[in-house]
Amino acid sequence: MSVRPRKPVESWLTDMDGVLVHEGQPIPGAPEFIGRLRASGRPFLVLTNNSMYTARDLCARLHRMGIDVPEASIWTSALATAQFLDDQRPGGTAYVIGEAGLTTALHDVGYILSNQEPDYVVLGETRTYSFEAITTAIRLIASGARFIATNPDPTGPSNEGVLPACGSVAALISKATGVEPYFVGKPNPVMMRAALNTINAHSETTAMIGDRMDTDVLCGLEAGLETILVLTGISTRADVDRFPYRPSRVITSIADLLDEV
Repeated sequence: MSVRPRKPVESWLTDMDGVLVHEGQPIPGAPEFIGRLRASGRPFLVLTNNSMYTARDLCARLHRMGIDVPEASIWTSALATAQFLDDQRPGGTAYVIGEAGLTTALHDVGYILSNQEPDYVVLGETRTYSFEAITTAIRLIASGARFIATNPDPTGPSNEGVLPACGSVAALISKATGVEPYFVGKPNPVMMRAALNTINAHSETTAMIGDRMDTDVLCGLEAGLETILVLTGISTRADVDRFPYRPSRVITSIADLLDEV
């Protein structure tokens, strides 16, 4: 069976953790890859399901590691969630569990944060999930608030090992309420389409680079992009065969793409 050749890549989307950085250190080749993208003038975005930080925070964090990504070239699940809520219910109210990345994004689209009959409960990432806050979220959802979560990742990385992440806490809340959240971040194609629109890119000429089969590759596939799995993060080469879908290609690291930009 012949595979229809894809058009040349004109725009790039790349995950951050596991692709550009790992445990607080730049992955070899990442600074050069971003540098060449910027020099070429090709549209690109760095995507992350982590909703804790603002794009400005992440810009500064990457800069300290020698990776110079403009603030406008960073797209987080917090920004995608805020845009989604602004489209769905402009000027609404939300009870938020999360950090500055999420609360700032919601404030910036005109949302009011409240625990008094909010339109939504919005669950994001935080390193300090509060049982009291989770209890409040459960009661508000049980009373009719709509349940939104920034991303479905069950775990996240840290220097000490994996941490429970948004998907795990969402499962706890769902178990208590019987209500499933709507996840906005990867692998939801909503996040990918918003990213493509942000840089005026077309799916047929865009590639998605990621380190997770279950989020990065899946969302790239569903959005019609070329998908490139790197082996510097979560998924291993052995993992690829366990999934019912495949990436367009598997490479060792982002350094293998330097000749393509």
